[in-house]
Amino acid sequence: MANYVERVIELCKKNNPGELEFHQTVEEVLTSLAPVMDANPQYEECALLERLVEPERGVTFRVVWVDDEGKVQVNKGYRYQFNSAIGPYKGGLRFAPNVYPGIIKFLGFEQIFKNSLTGLPIGGGKGGSDFDPNGKSDAEVMRFCQAFMTELYRHIGPDTDVPAGDLGVGAREIGYLFGQYKRITDRFDGGVLTGKGIPYGGLLGRTEATGFGIVWYAEEMLKANGEEIKDKVVAISGFGNVSWGTAWQLQRLGAKLVTISGPDGYIYDPDGISTDEKVAYLLELRASGKNICAPYAEKFPNAKFYAGKKPWGVQQDEGIKVDMFIPCAMQNDVHMEHAQQIVDGGCKFYCEGANMPTTNDALQFLMEKCVAVGPAKAANAGGVACSCIEMGQNSGHTVFQHEDVYAQLHQIMKNIYNACAEAGEKYYGNKNALVQGANIAGFERVAQAMMAQGLV
Repeated sequence: MANYVERVIELCKKNNPGELEFHQTVEEVLTSLAPVMDANPQYEECALLERLVEPERGVTFRVVWVDDEGKVQVNKGYRYQFNSAIGPYKGGLRFAPNVYPGIIKFLGFEQIFKNSLTGLPIGGGKGGSDFDPNGKSDAEVMRFCQAFMTELYRHIGPDTDVPAGDLGVGAREIGYLFGQYKRITDRFDGGVLTGKGIPYGGLLGRTEATGFGIVWYAEEMLKANGEEIKDKVVAISGFGNVSWGTAWQLQRLGAKLVTISGPDGYIYDPDGISTDEKVAYLLELRASGKNICAPYAEKFPNAKFYAGKKPWGVQQDEGIKVDMFIPCAMQNDVHMEHAQQIVDGGCKFYCEGANMPTTNDALQFLMEKCVAVGPAKAANAGGVACSCIEMGQNSGHTVFQHEDVYAQLHQIMKNIYNACAEAGEKYYGNKNALVQGANIAGFERVAQAMMAQGLV
Protein backbone atom coordinates (compact mmCIF):
# COMPACT_ATOMS: atom_id res chain seq x y z
CA MET A 1 0.00 0.00 0.00
CA ALA A 2 3.01 2.29 0.10
CA ASN A 3 2.42 3.10 -3.57
CA TYR A 4 -1.16 4.10 -2.77
CA VAL A 5 0.02 6.50 -0.07
CA GLU A 6 2.65 7.98 -2.37
CA ARG A 7 0.11 8.48 -5.16
CA VAL A 8 -2.26 10.36 -2.88
CA ILE A 9 0.57 12.58 -1.59
CA GLU A 10 1.58 13.48 -5.14
CA LEU A 11 -2.05 14.05 -6.15
CA CYS A 12 -2.50 16.41 -3.21
CA LYS A 13 0.58 18.40 -4.23
CA LYS A 14 -0.66 18.59 -7.83
CA ASN A 15 -4.15 19.74 -6.82
CA ASN A 16 -2.86 22.32 -4.31
CA PRO A 17 0.15 23.95 -6.00
CA GLY A 18 2.39 26.15 -3.87
CA GLU A 19 0.65 25.28 -0.60
CA LEU A 20 3.81 24.02 1.11
CA GLU A 21 2.48 23.79 4.69
CA PHE A 22 -0.43 21.67 3.48
CA HIS A 23 1.88 19.42 1.45
CA GLN A 24 4.14 18.97 4.47
CA THR A 25 1.44 17.87 6.88
CA VAL A 26 -0.26 15.59 4.34
CA GLU A 27 3.05 13.86 3.64
CA GLU A 28 3.86 13.45 7.34
CA VAL A 29 0.41 12.06 8.21
CA LEU A 30 -0.13 9.76 5.24
CA THR A 31 3.37 8.28 5.41
CA SER A 32 2.59 7.23 9.00
CA LEU A 33 -0.59 5.49 7.81
CA ALA A 34 1.13 3.07 5.39
CA PRO A 35 0.88 0.03 7.73
CA VAL A 36 -2.81 0.79 8.34
CA MET A 37 -3.40 0.80 4.59
CA ASP A 38 -1.63 -2.58 4.34
CA ALA A 39 -4.01 -3.99 6.94
CA ASN A 40 -7.12 -2.48 5.32
CA PRO A 41 -7.08 -2.78 1.49
CA GLN A 42 -10.74 -1.71 1.41
CA TYR A 43 -9.61 1.84 2.14
CA GLU A 44 -7.91 2.11 -1.24
CA GLU A 45 -10.90 0.56 -2.98
CA CYS A 46 -13.15 3.38 -1.77
CA ALA A 47 -10.50 6.12 -2.25
CA LEU A 48 -10.56 6.93 1.44
CA LEU A 49 -7.30 8.89 1.50
CA GLU A 50 -8.20 10.90 -1.60
CA ARG A 51 -11.42 11.91 0.15
CA LEU A 52 -9.62 12.64 3.41
CA VAL A 53 -7.16 15.16 1.94
CA GLU A 54 -9.89 17.05 0.06
CA PRO A 55 -12.02 19.40 2.18
CA GLU A 56 -15.72 18.67 2.14
CA ARG A 57 -16.22 22.38 1.59
CA GLY A 58 -14.04 25.45 1.22
CA VAL A 59 -15.22 29.05 1.34
CA THR A 60 -13.21 32.12 0.34
CA PHE A 61 -14.65 35.59 0.74
CA ARG A 62 -13.65 39.23 0.84
CA VAL A 63 -13.84 41.24 4.07
CA VAL A 64 -14.46 44.95 3.58
CA TRP A 65 -14.06 47.27 6.56
CA VAL A 66 -13.17 50.89 7.36
CA ASP A 67 -10.09 51.89 9.39
CA ASP A 68 -9.84 54.77 11.86
CA GLU A 69 -8.74 57.13 9.08
CA GLY A 70 -11.95 56.46 7.17
CA LYS A 71 -10.17 54.43 4.50
CA VAL A 72 -11.76 51.30 3.09
CA GLN A 73 -9.67 48.17 3.62
CA VAL A 74 -10.11 44.79 1.94
CA ASN A 75 -8.89 41.47 3.33
CA LYS A 76 -9.44 37.84 2.39
CA GLY A 77 -11.37 35.44 4.60
CA TYR A 78 -11.33 31.63 4.54
CA ARG A 79 -13.12 28.66 6.07
CA TYR A 80 -12.19 25.11 5.10
CA GLN A 81 -14.56 22.46 6.43
CA PHE A 82 -12.46 19.33 6.11
CA ASN A 83 -14.28 16.41 7.66
CA SER A 84 -17.55 15.94 9.55
CA ALA A 85 -17.57 12.13 9.82
CA ILE A 86 -17.58 12.11 13.63
CA GLY A 87 -19.18 15.47 14.40
CA PRO A 88 -19.62 19.10 13.34
CA TYR A 89 -16.54 20.84 11.94
CA LYS A 90 -14.43 22.26 14.76
CA GLY A 91 -11.35 24.44 14.54
CA GLY A 92 -10.05 27.91 15.17
CA LEU A 93 -9.88 31.16 13.24
CA ARG A 94 -6.44 32.64 12.61
CA PHE A 95 -5.89 36.34 11.87
CA ALA A 96 -2.34 36.98 10.67
CA PRO A 97 -0.77 38.65 7.62
CA ASN A 98 0.77 35.37 6.40
CA VAL A 99 -2.57 33.54 6.26
CA TYR A 100 -3.30 32.01 2.86
CA PRO A 101 -5.07 28.79 1.77
CA GLY A 102 -2.02 26.56 2.35
CA ILE A 103 -1.84 27.48 6.05
CA ILE A 104 -5.59 27.17 6.62
CA LYS A 105 -5.67 23.79 4.85
CA PHE A 106 -2.73 22.43 6.83
CA LEU A 107 -4.36 23.52 10.08
CA GLY A 108 -7.75 22.12 9.05
CA PHE A 109 -6.28 18.78 7.98
CA GLU A 110 -4.37 18.47 11.27
CA GLN A 111 -7.57 19.34 13.13
CA ILE A 112 -9.27 16.18 11.86
CA PHE A 113 -6.81 13.97 13.72
CA LYS A 114 -6.37 16.22 16.75
CA ASN A 115 -10.11 16.38 17.32
CA SER A 116 -10.56 12.65 16.78
CA LEU A 117 -7.85 11.90 19.35
CA THR A 118 -9.86 13.62 22.09
CA GLY A 119 -12.51 10.91 21.78
CA LEU A 120 -15.13 13.65 21.55
CA PRO A 121 -17.72 14.05 18.74
CA ILE A 122 -16.08 16.82 16.70
CA GLY A 123 -14.90 16.97 13.10
CA GLY A 124 -12.13 19.08 11.60
CA GLY A 125 -12.09 22.54 10.07
CA LYS A 126 -10.16 25.81 10.13
CA GLY A 127 -10.54 29.39 8.99
CA GLY A 128 -9.09 32.84 9.18
CA SER A 129 -7.94 35.94 7.36
CA ASP A 130 -4.80 37.80 6.30
CA PHE A 131 -5.88 40.63 8.63
CA ASP A 132 -3.25 41.60 11.21
CA PRO A 133 -4.77 42.72 14.55
CA ASN A 134 -1.38 43.88 15.86
CA GLY A 135 -1.25 47.67 16.01
CA LYS A 136 -4.96 48.06 15.27
CA SER A 137 -7.28 49.95 17.58
CA ASP A 138 -10.13 48.15 19.34
CA ALA A 139 -12.57 49.94 17.04
CA GLU A 140 -10.73 48.73 13.94
CA VAL A 141 -10.63 45.16 15.23
CA MET A 142 -14.34 45.35 16.01
CA ARG A 143 -15.24 46.63 12.55
CA PHE A 144 -13.13 43.96 10.91
CA CYS A 145 -14.63 41.16 13.04
CA GLN A 146 -18.14 42.36 12.30
CA ALA A 147 -17.43 42.40 8.56
CA PHE A 148 -15.81 38.95 8.75
CA MET A 149 -18.77 37.42 10.61
CA THR A 150 -21.27 39.04 8.24
CA GLU A 151 -20.01 36.59 5.61
CA LEU A 152 -19.03 33.66 7.82
CA TYR A 153 -22.30 33.38 9.79
CA ARG A 154 -24.14 31.61 6.95
CA HIS A 155 -21.64 28.73 7.00
CA ILE A 156 -21.51 27.96 10.75
CA GLY A 157 -23.80 26.77 13.54
CA PRO A 158 -23.77 24.61 16.71
CA ASP A 159 -24.49 21.44 14.74
CA THR A 160 -22.64 22.44 11.56
CA ASP A 161 -19.36 24.21 12.22
CA VAL A 162 -18.09 25.66 15.51
CA PRO A 163 -15.11 28.04 15.16
CA ALA A 164 -12.86 29.10 18.03
CA GLY A 165 -9.84 31.34 18.50
CA ASP A 166 -6.32 30.76 17.24
CA LEU A 167 -3.32 32.99 16.53
CA GLY A 168 -4.51 36.61 16.45
CA VAL A 169 -8.01 35.69 17.65
CA GLY A 170 -8.37 36.00 21.41
CA ALA A 171 -11.17 36.89 23.82
CA ARG A 172 -11.59 40.37 22.30
CA GLU A 173 -12.03 39.08 18.76
CA ILE A 174 -14.32 36.20 19.81
CA GLY A 175 -16.52 38.70 21.64
CA TYR A 176 -16.90 40.91 18.58
CA LEU A 177 -17.53 37.90 16.33
CA PHE A 178 -20.16 36.46 18.64
CA GLY A 179 -21.89 39.82 19.04
CA GLN A 180 -22.21 40.18 15.28
CA TYR A 181 -23.48 36.61 14.87
CA LYS A 182 -26.14 37.27 17.51
CA ARG A 183 -27.11 40.53 15.84
CA ILE A 184 -27.50 38.96 12.39
CA THR A 185 -29.30 35.77 13.42
CA ASP A 186 -31.34 37.23 16.28
CA ARG A 187 -30.44 34.14 18.32
CA PHE A 188 -28.24 33.49 21.34
CA ASP A 189 -26.57 30.31 20.06
CA GLY A 190 -23.96 29.87 22.77
CA GLY A 191 -22.56 26.81 21.02
CA VAL A 192 -21.71 28.52 17.73
CA LEU A 193 -18.31 29.80 18.93
CA THR A 194 -16.01 28.59 21.68
CA GLY A 195 -13.44 30.55 23.62
CA LYS A 196 -16.15 33.01 24.65
CA GLY A 197 -15.94 35.29 27.67
CA ILE A 198 -17.14 33.86 30.98
CA PRO A 199 -20.15 36.22 31.31
CA TYR A 200 -21.73 34.92 28.09
CA GLY A 201 -21.08 31.19 28.16
CA GLY A 202 -17.30 30.77 28.17
CA LEU A 203 -15.47 27.99 29.98
CA LEU A 204 -13.35 28.57 33.07
CA GLY A 205 -9.82 27.32 32.41
CA ARG A 206 -10.05 27.54 28.62
CA THR A 207 -7.28 30.14 28.26
CA GLU A 208 -4.63 27.94 29.85
CA ALA A 209 -6.03 24.64 28.53
CA THR A 210 -3.68 24.10 25.59
CA GLY A 211 -0.58 24.72 27.70
CA PHE A 212 -1.85 22.56 30.56
CA GLY A 213 -2.65 19.76 28.13
CA ILE A 214 0.82 19.90 26.57
CA VAL A 215 2.49 19.47 29.95
CA TRP A 216 0.15 16.68 31.02
CA TYR A 217 0.91 14.84 27.77
CA ALA A 218 4.64 15.38 28.29
CA GLU A 219 4.30 14.10 31.85
CA GLU A 220 2.79 10.84 30.59
CA MET A 221 5.53 10.55 27.96
CA LEU A 222 8.21 10.90 30.63
CA LYS A 223 6.49 8.47 33.02
CA ALA A 224 6.35 5.81 30.31
CA ASN A 225 10.14 6.09 30.05
CA GLY A 226 10.80 5.94 33.78
CA GLU A 227 11.24 9.71 34.29
CA GLU A 228 9.45 12.41 36.27
CA ILE A 229 8.73 15.95 35.13
CA LYS A 230 9.58 17.37 38.56
CA ASP A 231 12.97 19.16 38.53
CA LYS A 232 13.36 18.75 34.77
CA VAL A 233 14.95 21.69 32.92
CA VAL A 234 12.62 22.75 30.11
CA ALA A 235 13.01 25.24 27.24
CA ILE A 236 10.01 26.58 25.32
CA SER A 237 9.42 29.11 22.55
CA GLY A 238 6.82 31.87 22.39
CA PHE A 239 5.23 33.93 25.17
CA GLY A 240 1.53 33.91 24.21
CA ASN A 241 -1.36 31.99 25.76
CA VAL A 242 0.01 28.56 24.90
CA SER A 243 3.44 29.39 26.33
CA TRP A 244 1.84 31.00 29.38
CA GLY A 245 -0.32 27.94 30.10
CA THR A 246 2.68 25.68 29.58
CA ALA A 247 4.82 27.78 31.93
CA TRP A 248 2.10 27.81 34.57
CA GLN A 249 1.63 24.03 34.53
CA LEU A 250 5.38 23.38 34.49
CA GLN A 251 5.59 25.55 37.62
CA ARG A 252 2.74 23.60 39.26
CA LEU A 253 4.52 20.31 38.62
CA GLY A 254 7.92 21.49 39.83
CA ALA A 255 9.81 21.70 36.53
CA LYS A 256 12.28 24.52 35.82
CA LEU A 257 11.46 26.54 32.70
CA VAL A 258 14.47 28.52 31.44
CA THR A 259 13.46 30.09 28.09
CA ILE A 260 10.73 31.97 26.28
CA SER A 261 11.02 33.65 22.88
CA GLY A 262 9.53 36.18 20.48
CA PRO A 263 10.17 37.51 16.97
CA ASP A 264 12.93 39.67 18.46
CA GLY A 265 14.95 36.81 20.05
CA TYR A 266 14.85 34.65 23.15
CA ILE A 267 15.15 34.99 26.92
CA TYR A 268 17.28 32.72 29.10
CA ASP A 269 16.47 32.90 32.81
CA PRO A 270 18.95 30.85 34.88
CA ASP A 271 16.72 31.22 37.96
CA GLY A 272 13.78 29.70 36.09
CA ILE A 273 10.52 31.22 34.85
CA SER A 274 8.99 29.44 37.80
CA THR A 275 7.32 32.00 40.06
CA ASP A 276 3.81 33.43 39.96
CA GLU A 277 5.21 36.88 39.14
CA LYS A 278 7.31 35.67 36.21
CA VAL A 279 4.60 33.47 34.73
CA ALA A 280 2.03 36.29 35.04
CA TYR A 281 4.44 38.67 33.30
CA LEU A 282 4.07 36.64 30.11
CA LEU A 283 0.49 37.90 29.96
CA GLU A 284 1.69 41.47 30.36
CA LEU A 285 4.13 41.01 27.49
CA ARG A 286 1.37 39.70 25.24
CA ALA A 287 -1.09 42.39 26.29
CA SER A 288 1.42 45.13 25.44
CA GLY A 289 0.77 44.52 21.74
CA LYS A 290 4.48 45.00 20.96
CA ASN A 291 5.08 41.28 20.25
CA ILE A 292 8.59 41.32 21.78
CA CYS A 293 10.06 39.43 24.73
CA ALA A 294 13.15 41.61 25.42
CA PRO A 295 11.43 43.58 28.26
CA TYR A 296 11.50 40.40 30.38
CA ALA A 297 15.27 40.82 30.83
CA GLU A 298 14.73 44.43 31.92
CA LYS A 299 12.19 43.44 34.56
CA PHE A 300 14.20 40.44 35.81
CA PRO A 301 17.90 41.48 35.55
CA ASN A 302 19.35 38.00 36.10
CA ALA A 303 17.80 36.95 32.80
CA LYS A 304 19.66 37.34 29.52
CA PHE A 305 18.23 38.37 26.13
CA TYR A 306 19.64 36.83 22.94
CA ALA A 307 18.61 39.18 20.12
CA GLY A 308 17.66 37.57 16.81
CA LYS A 309 18.22 34.03 18.07
CA LYS A 310 15.97 31.03 18.80
CA PRO A 311 16.03 29.08 22.07
CA TRP A 312 16.97 25.82 20.35
CA GLY A 313 20.64 26.72 20.81
CA VAL A 314 20.43 27.59 24.51
CA GLN A 315 22.38 24.48 25.50
CA GLN A 316 25.35 25.69 23.46
CA ASP A 317 24.85 29.40 24.25
CA GLU A 318 24.79 28.83 28.01
CA GLY A 319 26.60 25.52 28.44
CA ILE A 320 23.60 23.91 30.15
CA LYS A 321 21.65 20.67 29.77
CA VAL A 322 17.99 20.88 28.79
CA ASP A 323 15.88 17.81 29.50
CA MET A 324 12.97 18.72 27.23
CA PHE A 325 12.20 21.25 24.51
CA ILE A 326 8.61 22.37 23.85
CA PRO A 327 8.11 24.64 20.79
CA CYS A 328 4.96 26.69 21.49
CA ALA A 329 5.14 29.52 18.96
CA MET A 330 4.50 28.86 15.27
CA GLN A 331 4.70 26.40 12.38
CA ASN A 332 8.05 25.43 10.84
CA ASP A 333 9.99 27.09 13.66
CA VAL A 334 12.42 24.20 14.19
CA HIS A 335 14.57 23.33 11.17
CA MET A 336 17.22 20.68 10.69
CA GLU A 337 20.03 22.83 12.08
CA HIS A 338 17.96 23.50 15.20
CA ALA A 339 17.20 19.81 15.63
CA GLN A 340 20.94 19.13 15.44
CA GLN A 341 21.54 21.70 18.19
CA ILE A 342 18.90 20.08 20.39
CA VAL A 343 20.38 16.61 19.97
CA ASP A 344 24.01 17.73 20.25
CA GLY A 345 23.20 19.30 23.61
CA GLY A 346 22.07 15.94 24.96
CA CYS A 347 18.32 16.58 25.17
CA LYS A 348 16.30 13.34 25.24
CA PHE A 349 12.69 14.54 25.09
CA TYR A 350 10.90 16.85 22.65
CA CYS A 351 7.19 17.69 22.80
CA GLU A 352 5.52 19.85 20.15
CA GLY A 353 3.23 22.54 21.52
CA ALA A 354 2.43 24.73 18.50
CA ASN A 355 0.79 23.45 15.33
CA MET A 356 3.43 21.72 13.15
CA PRO A 357 6.37 23.63 14.66
CA THR A 358 8.93 21.21 13.22
CA THR A 359 9.85 20.67 9.56
CA ASN A 360 9.49 17.09 8.34
CA ASP A 361 13.23 16.42 8.07
CA ALA A 362 13.90 17.88 11.52
CA LEU A 363 11.04 15.89 13.04
CA GLN A 364 12.34 12.65 11.50
CA PHE A 365 15.83 13.38 12.85
CA LEU A 366 14.50 14.07 16.36
CA MET A 367 12.44 10.88 16.29
CA GLU A 368 15.59 8.92 15.50
CA LYS A 369 17.84 10.60 18.08
CA CYS A 370 15.58 11.43 21.06
CA VAL A 371 14.06 8.96 23.50
CA ALA A 372 10.55 10.23 22.72
CA VAL A 373 8.89 12.93 20.63
CA GLY A 374 5.38 14.16 21.46
CA PRO A 375 3.46 15.24 18.32
CA ALA A 376 1.56 18.52 18.19
CA LYS A 377 -1.76 17.06 17.14
CA ALA A 378 -1.76 14.97 20.33
CA ALA A 379 0.04 17.20 22.82
CA ASN A 380 -1.80 20.44 22.05
CA ALA A 381 -5.26 18.88 21.85
CA GLY A 382 -6.17 20.33 25.24
CA GLY A 383 -7.56 23.51 23.74
CA VAL A 384 -9.96 21.77 21.42
CA ALA A 385 -10.93 19.32 24.16
CA CYS A 386 -11.95 22.27 26.32
CA SER A 387 -13.79 23.80 23.38
CA CYS A 388 -15.87 20.64 23.25
CA ILE A 389 -16.40 20.79 27.02
CA GLU A 390 -17.61 24.38 26.51
CA MET A 391 -20.04 23.18 23.85
CA GLY A 392 -21.41 20.67 26.36
CA GLN A 393 -21.64 23.33 29.03
CA ASN A 394 -23.64 25.60 26.69
CA SER A 395 -26.00 22.83 25.55
CA GLY A 396 -26.59 21.73 29.14
CA HIS A 397 -27.08 25.30 30.42
CA THR A 398 -24.65 24.68 33.26
CA VAL A 399 -21.33 26.10 34.47
CA PHE A 400 -18.24 23.98 35.12
CA GLN A 401 -15.77 25.16 37.75
CA HIS A 402 -12.00 25.27 37.22
CA GLU A 403 -11.32 21.99 38.97
CA ASP A 404 -14.09 20.24 37.00
CA VAL A 405 -12.48 21.40 33.76
CA TYR A 406 -8.95 20.50 34.84
CA ALA A 407 -10.04 17.02 35.92
CA GLN A 408 -11.78 16.32 32.61
CA LEU A 409 -8.87 17.73 30.60
CA HIS A 410 -6.25 15.79 32.56
CA GLN A 411 -8.06 12.51 31.89
CA ILE A 412 -8.50 13.35 28.21
CA MET A 413 -4.75 14.02 27.84
CA LYS A 414 -3.93 10.71 29.55
CA ASN A 415 -6.29 8.94 27.17
CA ILE A 416 -4.70 10.66 24.18
CA TYR A 417 -1.21 9.63 25.25
CA ASN A 418 -2.33 6.03 25.79
CA ALA A 419 -4.01 5.92 22.37
CA CYS A 420 -0.83 7.19 20.68
CA ALA A 421 1.43 4.76 22.54
CA GLU A 422 -0.85 1.78 21.88
CA ALA A 423 -1.10 2.57 18.15
CA GLY A 424 2.67 3.03 17.95
CA GLU A 425 3.21 -0.32 19.64
CA LYS A 426 0.64 -2.09 17.44
CA TYR A 427 1.83 -0.85 14.05
CA TYR A 428 5.48 0.09 14.67
CA GLY A 429 6.41 -2.14 17.61
CA ASN A 430 7.43 0.90 19.67
CA LYS A 431 5.47 2.70 22.39
CA ASN A 432 7.57 5.79 21.68
CA ALA A 433 6.47 5.95 18.04
CA LEU A 434 4.10 8.67 19.22
CA VAL A 435 4.09 10.74 16.03
CA GLN A 436 2.98 7.78 13.94
CA GLY A 437 0.71 6.58 16.73
CA ALA A 438 -1.11 9.91 16.95
CA ASN A 439 -1.78 9.91 13.22
CA ILE A 440 -3.02 6.33 13.29
CA ALA A 441 -5.17 6.64 16.41
CA GLY A 442 -6.81 9.79 15.08
CA PHE A 443 -7.27 8.31 11.62
CA GLU A 444 -8.82 4.99 12.62
CA ARG A 445 -11.86 6.54 14.30
CA VAL A 446 -12.50 8.86 11.37
CA ALA A 447 -11.95 6.07 8.82
CA GLN A 448 -14.47 3.79 10.53
CA ALA A 449 -17.07 6.55 10.51
CA MET A 450 -16.42 7.39 6.86
CA MET A 451 -16.74 3.74 5.85
CA ALA A 452 -20.00 3.39 7.76
CA GLN A 453 -21.50 6.48 6.12
CA GLY A 454 -20.78 5.49 2.51
CA LEU A 455 -19.57 7.73 -0.29
CA VAL A 456 -20.53 11.12 1.09
